[in-house]
Amino acid sequence: MTHLTITDRSAEPEQPDRRPRRRPSIADRIRNMGEQRTGALLLVLAIVWANVSATSYHDFWETQLTISFGDIHLAFTLHALVNDALMAIFFFTVGLEVRREFAIGELTSWSRAMIPVVAAVAGLLVPAGLYLAIARGSGFEHAWGVVISTDTAFLVGALALIGPRASGRLRVFLLALAVVDDIGALSIIALFYTDSFTPLPLLVAAVGLAGIFFTRYVPRGRGPIYATLSIIVWLAFLASGVHPTLAGVAIALLIPVYRPNRRDVEQALELARMFRQSPNSEYARQAANSLRESISINERLQSAYAPYVAYVILPLFALANAGVEISGPILAAAAQSPVTWAIVVGLVVGKFVGVFGAAAIMKVFKLGDFGLGLTLDRIAGGAMLCGIGFTISLFIIDLAIEDPDVQNEARVGVLAASVLAFVLAAIVFRISDARRPDDDGGRALVRPVDPQRDHIYGDVNAPLTIVEYGDFQCPFCLKASGSIEEVRKELGDRLRYVWRHAPLERQHPNALAAAEAAEAANLQGKLPEFSRSLFADQDHQLPSDIIRRARDLGLDVDRFEDDLSSPKVTARVRDDMLDAEAMDITSVPTFFINGVRHVGPYDAQTLIRALTGSEPEAPAAPSPAASE
Repeated sequence: MTHLTITDRSAEPEQPDRRPRRRPSIADRIRNMGEQRTGALLLVLAIVWANVSATSYHDFWETQLTISFGDIHLAFTLHALVNDALMAIFFFTVGLEVRREFAIGELTSWSRAMIPVVAAVAGLLVPAGLYLAIARGSGFEHAWGVVISTDTAFLVGALALIGPRASGRLRVFLLALAVVDDIGALSIIALFYTDSFTPLPLLVAAVGLAGIFFTRYVPRGRGPIYATLSIIVWLAFLASGVHPTLAGVAIALLIPVYRPNRRDVEQALELARMFRQSPNSEYARQAANSLRESISINERLQSAYAPYVAYVILPLFALANAGVEISGPILAAAAQSPVTWAIVVGLVVGKFVGVFGAAAIMKVFKLGDFGLGLTLDRIAGGAMLCGIGFTISLFIIDLAIEDPDVQNEARVGVLAASVLAFVLAAIVFRISDARRPDDDGGRALVRPVDPQRDHIYGDVNAPLTIVEYGDFQCPFCLKASGSIEEVRKELGDRLRYVWRHAPLERQHPNALAAAEAAEAANLQGKLPEFSRSLFADQDHQLPSDIIRRARDLGLDVDRFEDDLSSPKVTARVRDDMLDAEAMDITSVPTFFINGVRHVGPYDAQTLIRALTGSEPEAPAAPSPAASE
């Protein structure tokens, strides 16, 4: 049965969700198990199984499977099925994320991207260099790829568990770094860990990839085409000798990604209204298809595969590859193995020195845009977390090392390094938080008013300041705007008023789009007029309403639409949202009076008393900037 939900008005926080509960899907049931719990459980199970009955563990994963198509026979083990086929799906989702980040994400702006990019490259080179230095003469120098990659899933999970307060910007930095890290690791697998190479099947793969690229122009029924061509490309990579998991990356990089188009969204809404007015299966099908097509296939596939990758594929990979036999003799051999120590030092020390060292150098020389809150002590904790190198490290062990005993020593090194990196990162984060004074739930304004950046109304050098975090769909922000106007009339040139965005996406589904629209209007010098228009009609903030406002205010509509999807506009709103997160702003409007959070009523007289009762000294030097 198809379920459609149309939001014409914003739901207020106190209103309960009255939508009928649907029967949970298989993906929902898997998701409810919890990612960290599932992965950790199977990791422990693999280690226990390998130590209780090593023979049954290895025999199970070496079970032979055969698939025949006429004269064509494919024979592989269960272990190969996980590592070559299921992991191709994992790398496919990695490739989707890479494609999205470069198209519409964090890596579109070079000033922002250069910091995680340079840090990630240093985080690839330094660990490899340390590994080669320590493992020299062991005969396994070629396994240096084991220490190059950070496990993104474990990194994000660990950050959620032990990360510092208000870790939003650190999380963005680490995710961007992980994307570049994945690109480097995948390139190294392709260049250095391909045993044999037959070029002819790659011609078939190239034709299949070309077909995948042009499938975007097929009006409907693209799913079966994508699936068929993807299987052909995977088989061609397998036959060529290039590791077939890389087929997943190649396919993903050709999947289109874009922000939702206004016209597609409007069409979807119109079809949904038709279905609501005349419910029947045909309208339901058209509305569902239109809603689905308004989102890029890249993002639809990420959402579809994410639970299965996180809760099925990666845990199975851990179960198949983390079966380390732990005994006195094995641990003694690992403790004396240069491969084990090269991996531990490469991941724990190398990742930290590479990531933190590169970031520190860029910070000292003021290269790139770090963003408020991305301090060196927090980067140090994040750099330490980068030593968690589970998935791709175990994957490369299987490719680079043939000796079972050395494989076991290498796995001990990866697991030890991951645990050590987690513990050291927790210590760094605790020290970092302890060094920061507790601001009592975000009482202090974390980002000082900047005339070059902020939307300031009034004299930029005024001695009194109100900073408001709000959203354009909030009725309380509408009421507060009237109070602000009274305060400005009363205090005149003594006051500067600053607006910053804090859209509550859960309660106000159109607020984020309205904030981005206001920033797009600001690029044409129409922010005050556009803001007033948004507040004046909060019930109509759909895409067509926003475009109508732009047209009524005399904006260049084509430029306005382009700016709506530009990284500059998106980043500006997101920066304010990350500031709000850092100050634990969960409701709007939230006011800061002369840099201190205002608690209590926000009628005009209360705000005036708060302002004049804490009036600071006049600034020593004026800032050269224009007011809005």
